[in-house]
Amino acid sequence: MEGDPLKKSLTWLHGVLRGKIGHVIETRVLQGLHVILAEKGFMQFDFVVPNVVSDVDGNWHVGALASLLDLVGTITTFSYADCVSAVEHVEIESRVMADKGKLIHVVVQVRKKGNGEVIAVGNLWMASNKLTIAQVSNL
Repeated sequence: MEGDPLKKSLTWLHGVLRGKIGHVIETRVLQGLHVILAEKGFMQFDFVVPNVVSDVDGNWHVGALASLLDLVGTITTFSYADCVSAVEHVEIESRVMADKGKLIHVVVQVRKKGNGEVIAVGNLWMASNKLTIAQVSNL
């Protein structure tokens, strides 16, 4: 396994899925995730959203969705690059790029502080509802 980033990333993923490594929240968020295809730099999964990561209305909790995206992205990156670099000081910019009524597109960019080099980009499409932030925080 040494020197094979794909095998190392899959071993890490299976350790998280079994609760042997990582945090309980990671295991919970990935509960039921199945690897369909794993190649260097490409992963495909099958997943049924479990009730444990749903909100009171049965919707996929946005924090759980964000965690799943982060974990799957990290696993895929590690399968390709054999590491994920940590940058100490970054700038983060988040902006609504499109509003299609109930569907909103947000782009988040992470850049190195100082030289502005983009090191990560996240795209998020969310269906909006009529709840306000105050109402959501009271749930």
